[in-house]
Amino acid sequence: MSAVMTTGTLASAEAVLELLREWEEAGWLRSVDRALVRFLHEQAPAASPLALLLAALASHQVGRGHVCLELDALLQAPDATLALPPEGEPGSKPPPRPSSVLQGVSVAQVAAALQDSGLAGPGELGGTPLVYTGGQVYLRRYWESERRIGQAIRARLADREAWQGALDEQASRDWLDHLFGPPAEAATDPDWQRLACALAAGSGFSVITGGPGTGKTTTVLRLLALLQGLQGPDDPLRIRLAAPTGKAAARLNASVSGALDRLGLDQLPDGDALRRNLPAEVVTVHRLLGARPDTRHFRHGARNPLAVDVLVVDEASMIDLELMASLVEAVPRTARLILLGDRDQLASVEAGAVLGELCHRAGGGHYTPSTAHWLEAVTGMAVPAAMQDAAGQALDQHIVMLRESHRFGADSGIGRLAAAVNTGEALNGPDGDDAVRQKVLAGPEDPVLVTLAVDGRADTPEGEAVGYAGYLEGLRAARPAPAAPRAAWEDWARDVLAAHGRFQLLCAVRRGPWGLETLNRRVAAALQARGLLAGDAGRMDGPGAGGQWVEGRPVIVTRNDYALGLINGDIGIALAVPAWLARGEPEADSDATKGEDSVLRVAFLAAGDGGRVRWVLPNRLEAIETAFALTVHKAQGSEFEHVALVLPDADSPILTRELAYTAITRASRWFSLLEPRAGTLVAASQHQIRRSGGLRRWLGDAS
Repeated sequence: MSAVMTTGTLASAEAVLELLREWEEAGWLRSVDRALVRFLHEQAPAASPLALLLAALASHQVGRGHVCLELDALLQAPDATLALPPEGEPGSKPPPRPSSVLQGVSVAQVAAALQDSGLAGPGELGGTPLVYTGGQVYLRRYWESERRIGQAIRARLADREAWQGALDEQASRDWLDHLFGPPAEAATDPDWQRLACALAAGSGFSVITGGPGTGKTTTVLRLLALLQGLQGPDDPLRIRLAAPTGKAAARLNASVSGALDRLGLDQLPDGDALRRNLPAEVVTVHRLLGARPDTRHFRHGARNPLAVDVLVVDEASMIDLELMASLVEAVPRTARLILLGDRDQLASVEAGAVLGELCHRAGGGHYTPSTAHWLEAVTGMAVPAAMQDAAGQALDQHIVMLRESHRFGADSGIGRLAAAVNTGEALNGPDGDDAVRQKVLAGPEDPVLVTLAVDGRADTPEGEAVGYAGYLEGLRAARPAPAAPRAAWEDWARDVLAAHGRFQLLCAVRRGPWGLETLNRRVAAALQARGLLAGDAGRMDGPGAGGQWVEGRPVIVTRNDYALGLINGDIGIALAVPAWLARGEPEADSDATKGEDSVLRVAFLAAGDGGRVRWVLPNRLEAIETAFALTVHKAQGSEFEHVALVLPDADSPILTRELAYTAITRASRWFSLLEPRAGTLVAASQHQIRRSGGLRRWLGDAS
């Protein structure tokens, strides 16, 4: 027994429960972590105090996005592994820290405590609530999800030769020439989009990763055109497009429409039929799978697979472990599953970093000589020798990384800043903040860092006013007449939503002087002071429908509402509309509606609705928040012309390279950085998220 254990800290289950209570009060643990231990103690009263403590810490790690608790890391650096704050509040007496509680505890003691507790066992045997394997402690349901993903993907990797054998290489090359043009003879670097199309066509599972603007959407549409062209005009493939959130689905929907117009399909053989057979609608993953309200279960799964031939899922970095497990099992082995996403973005809010684990070797290619030979035969382009690896793993042969950004060039301000933050190296030097400014300021022809007022109104170097003041001014100036047709009101609502979406204030934390809650109040107060917004800023940001409703208030849906057809991440704006429109009448009756007051409805453009505006009664919205400011996590899957990132003035484990990179790359034209404390961005770039999990172990020997 360690010295700490003999002093009483871990002497009994009651002592552990008291310790967890103190940790919860200090904000170190969630209430659910302690509740789990109370339940386990009731079910297994003989379980050792150390085993109960490890259960709490495994649950705590899940709350931080990890799939499991890494025991070696825990025992070597407990406080850092658990991401606890460096010290308590000034003047307060903090509870014992994990570093003191676990001092002297060995891996052998941990293993014995878990094995003797009755709470943990190997994953394949029994139904213990914890799984202890390979030096990792899992809550069982997360081990099960990881196993399901690993087994489903391994099975697909094993089918690669069959998929490639079924593909007509010459016909594929002809179609690639139609879609991309013949390969340039003098090209020194391959067209990675072309290679991605070929690799995905010859596989039942593939991942296409790349930063913003690298052409993932265009690539996958060319891939779908290739597959449908090979299939023939009279035999349409069952193709579905999906994204994890409503916002991401709506953005992909718009991207698909624009990309289809640019592809020039009418110039291809049977182009009209090809265009008709390609999908134009994007749905959320939850809607695709048939989510059952108030449960984690779906209508579609291994026993009731989706009726698809090809499934494309965008923004896959946002998909957590459990949802990915349900997704991969719902796709039949006879169908292609294609994941798109940026491996460098923030992972999902929930536990897991599936895309990051799948793509951890993507930068180096690691294509075997046989894969390289096959790709050259199909595409006419050689895989660079530096990207080939005779010892390449099976998974490597299914991953392609796109490397050239078309949204902003590598030499643009945003591109250079994103690259600098993503590597961390360019900012880790004696220049400090000066290095950041050199990366951001790219000269007068590439304005990135612009002046931002507190209300979000900014005059860019190009003279355009963007921000929240702009959408509120436009809201008033373009309001239709009360008797205008419904189409005019819907066009107006779409324009207001689009204007609001040009600019977004992002923050890293929810609380504190530079957190979400404070910034929402400050922005609302500033807009009210200018006469652009009515109401009381202090009452507007109440949770749910209880907050004060005024015209122009933007809100974000924080939980799926299937009754209203709204998905977590959907953005709406409260607008004053005629009573006849709110009642759902097709048009105004000038005599009957004279003298009627306008009423507030929240306008949404929900995914899968073909751009139709949904007018929702504010009182029906139960899970929403004011959205002048959004957390970076909530902004994933979105793109704005101008992004302003507000960083906090205190250290936080939330401040990471991935968070900064995700925020910066939400901007397409301008990026503003607001640092109450200089050097925060530089510090964040040095901290990289490393989520614990074992998915690679499931896939590592698949070859």
